[in-house]
Amino acid sequence: MYPGTRALTHPDQPAVIAAEDGSVLTYRELDDASMRLAQLLYAAGLRTGQHIAFLSNNRLEVFGIYWAALRSGLYVTAINHHLSADEAAYIVNDCGAEALIVCAELADLAVTVAQSTPNVKLRLAFGGPVPGYESYEDAVAAQPAQRLAEEPRGADMLYSSGTTGRPKGIKAALPERTVDEDGDIATMLFGHMYSFNGDTVYYSAAPIYHAAPLRFSMFIHSLGGTVVMARQFDARSALEHIQRYRATHSQWVPTMFVRMLKLPEGVRSQYDVSSMRVAVHAAAPCPTEVKHAMMDWWGPVVYEYYSSTEGNGVSFISPQEWLARPGSVGKAMLGTVRICDDGGAELPIGQTGVIYFERDMVAFQYHNDDDKTATARHPDHEMWTTTGDIGYLDDDGYLYLTDRKAFMIISGGVNIYPQEIEDCLTMHPSVLDVAVIGIPDEEMGEQVCAVVQPAPGVEPSEELAAELKEFVRSRIAHYKAPRVVDFVDALPRSAAGKLVKRKLKERYANR
Repeated sequence: MYPGTRALTHPDQPAVIAAEDGSVLTYRELDDASMRLAQLLYAAGLRTGQHIAFLSNNRLEVFGIYWAALRSGLYVTAINHHLSADEAAYIVNDCGAEALIVCAELADLAVTVAQSTPNVKLRLAFGGPVPGYESYEDAVAAQPAQRLAEEPRGADMLYSSGTTGRPKGIKAALPERTVDEDGDIATMLFGHMYSFNGDTVYYSAAPIYHAAPLRFSMFIHSLGGTVVMARQFDARSALEHIQRYRATHSQWVPTMFVRMLKLPEGVRSQYDVSSMRVAVHAAAPCPTEVKHAMMDWWGPVVYEYYSSTEGNGVSFISPQEWLARPGSVGKAMLGTVRICDDGGAELPIGQTGVIYFERDMVAFQYHNDDDKTATARHPDHEMWTTTGDIGYLDDDGYLYLTDRKAFMIISGGVNIYPQEIEDCLTMHPSVLDVAVIGIPDEEMGEQVCAVVQPAPGVEPSEELAAELKEFVRSRIAHYKAPRVVDFVDALPRSAAGKLVKRKLKERYANR
């Protein structure tokens, strides 16, 4: 299904609601906007397999753009508006976008990007004028409100977050069906696992240019539900939005859980979150203490999946399964998990290694980068792909994540996984945010360094550093405890909550 199907039966149902002011985009309006934009793109000469891109914050217009591409057989690329102009222009050029649609709130960035993207032949701006761009509203309104004669299904081509290097475009083959034909595996799988339907009210405060909120919104629209989108995450506002819109489903990253849990109890208790049936989290492993605390508060509604922007495989775990196996990210439901050593040899149950998903198809390739595509493939099995995560399987086939291979610390020849130490420190009352990295050490090669953002009202001190070191030593192996604790005003996180450790490692490389 697609929004046009729902528009026929429930035209006035909200497809999207802006959480802050209650602005609504109905299914009729979404279908109309995407239909007219599809006409405009076709008139501009874009055909199946070509690319468009958009640069926007969390605005209702994004969904018309996204569905216009999906009903035109086009690839659509969402661009992180927190990037520099050079980085954003790189993505526009790398994906080969022939149309670029921008939000006027990002006018300065959009104007600069335009100067470095000469191959874009259609530039549109919504929400106000932007030099060098036509009015999106006027251009779309001038198009006929009718479907294209043919509507092959398009797809998104998103870029990895770039936490370990230059963003990489992740390209899958276009589906061999029309937009109104069922058959999207991800929609069916996630819809089944989380009971998405026409009554779903899905809340998300994550940036819409990221894979999870963008694709989950597509799932919801394909199944006839309502998306409630916040402009940005704020712990107290999120609770207020859940209560106001009686959200039934929501999506989070663990950092958001931590921020909500650290609200005063008197604040948390003011809000009714009993409408929540499924609170999904992904993107980063959740410390067990945090997840237990969330379920103590919200009940057994916290579900987890493990996947990637690449979409090479996915595992799921229910609250009940997780309570029986704390720390697991579940069993694979799309693909078969293989754990291998650095040479590619498959490892036995319980041993830690590189996580591969085996599929019956080539799941993805990195656009314009054959070398990076090759590094994601198993050396002996083309259908086994990895994104560099480390983990192990238990006897029942449940997967546990250890860390990303790129972040592993090797100290005195011993492998140390930062995630375990970060999980330990996350819920310390004096810690608002923490990242653990390896820093150069002449004797040991690397030593463990905890970079800590203190909680509000907490002053950095040698005494606090010593307390945090001892806190870790009292809970996990002594050799994993940080030798260095450094205090900072803020950690480099993406807008989706992921730590950008590359920036930290660069900062401390010559320490």
